[in-house]
Amino acid sequence: MHKRFLPLTGALALAALMSGPAHAQAPTEIQWWHSMSAALGEWVNDLAKQYNASQSQYKVVPTYKGTYDESMTGAIAAFRAGNAPHILQVFEVGTATMMASKGAIVPAAKVLNDGGFKFDPTQYVSAVAGYYTAPNGQMLSYPLNSSTTIFYYNKDAFKKAGLDPEKAPKTWPEVFAAASKLKASGHACPFTTSWISWTQLESFSLWHNTLFASKNNGFDGNDAQLLINTPLHVRHFENLAKASKEGSFVYKGRGNAPDASFPSGECAMITGSSGLYARVSKDAKFAYGISTLPYYADVKGAPQNTAIGGASLWVMAGKKPAEYKGVADFLNFLNDTRVQAASHQRTGYLPVTTAAYKLTEASGFYEKNPGTDVAVTQMIRKATDKSRGIRLGNFVQIRTIIDEETEQIWAGKKSPKEALDAAAARGNEQLVRFARANK
Repeated sequence: MHKRFLPLTGALALAALMSGPAHAQAPTEIQWWHSMSAALGEWVNDLAKQYNASQSQYKVVPTYKGTYDESMTGAIAAFRAGNAPHILQVFEVGTATMMASKGAIVPAAKVLNDGGFKFDPTQYVSAVAGYYTAPNGQMLSYPLNSSTTIFYYNKDAFKKAGLDPEKAPKTWPEVFAAASKLKASGHACPFTTSWISWTQLESFSLWHNTLFASKNNGFDGNDAQLLINTPLHVRHFENLAKASKEGSFVYKGRGNAPDASFPSGECAMITGSSGLYARVSKDAKFAYGISTLPYYADVKGAPQNTAIGGASLWVMAGKKPAEYKGVADFLNFLNDTRVQAASHQRTGYLPVTTAAYKLTEASGFYEKNPGTDVAVTQMIRKATDKSRGIRLGNFVQIRTIIDEETEQIWAGKKSPKEALDAAAARGNEQLVRFARANK
């Protein structure tokens, strides 16, 4: 365990004392590319400041490189050019692609062990560790910001619409009924969602103990096929299409673009990342509630557990031994129970170690902040082969295809079945391409 944890204010004071004479040896720089903006960008910068102030041998330099898609593409180009960062934050859908890039990465577990730190995979929440672990049991990347999909709602808007502000909708029929009442009360955006593939197809499937793709969602082989056009998936998108037509569901764009619409008060309900909590707790000027992802009560096995989201830190290949020692030291710092717990409480991301969860619980944080334990309890449920996660090649491209096809539904140009059939067919082409390239 890391012993150098300091409160941020104390850490910054120490930094001033450690500035030392001008002739002191410059610390080894560790370049960290990330995709955290707004409140989460502040969190990442504070982590680096805190670490840098705790010692003088290494200096972590965090650099925002755009969206997850942009930073991953940029890092691949930089690696080919010989100037990749030491650490790259990659979102979960890039995991299979990074795993296949064997010459481009060094397993995080190896970096930690080589750096002299005891790496114990059992300390991590199993659903998190399992996702980033190779078949041989080696953790390939460090799970910095693991999230899952949860439900946020505006209690003030509920009250105005005649809904019980203390009772969150638990099922999809309840969500659509609440959205209709919010619309009738004059709310222009009753319900929206960010990351439509992740929330409405990926987590939706796992939550209903239903496969998103064959081969146990890609865990059992690269030759998987998408299963996103089953009667259950089509039924759900038919309900979303009906709500869209009525104006009770409003599509606000791709990725996390819709996130701002909830803390601003524009939209009354949203399904999104648990990591949105950092923004909601900081910016919302209204009473809000946090609840579990909705489900259809008539589906056997529901609710099960939701899909992992967020991102992990990958260590890039081709660096000097002294630099890898610095990377190991930084990863060990991030693994400190108190650092973990503080990050979880600040951001809404999952505590990736069991110890951080227990420390947070013991501190009374969940009791004082109702709903902040929802993401944790959704993810620590026992997973099945159908619900342990989704690990597919070319997943970034598949998500783009799903965005494109489902947008045809909201535009009234395709029926939900037509759109999901097309998304499955086009996505399967991407899976075939990946399987051929990685035989």
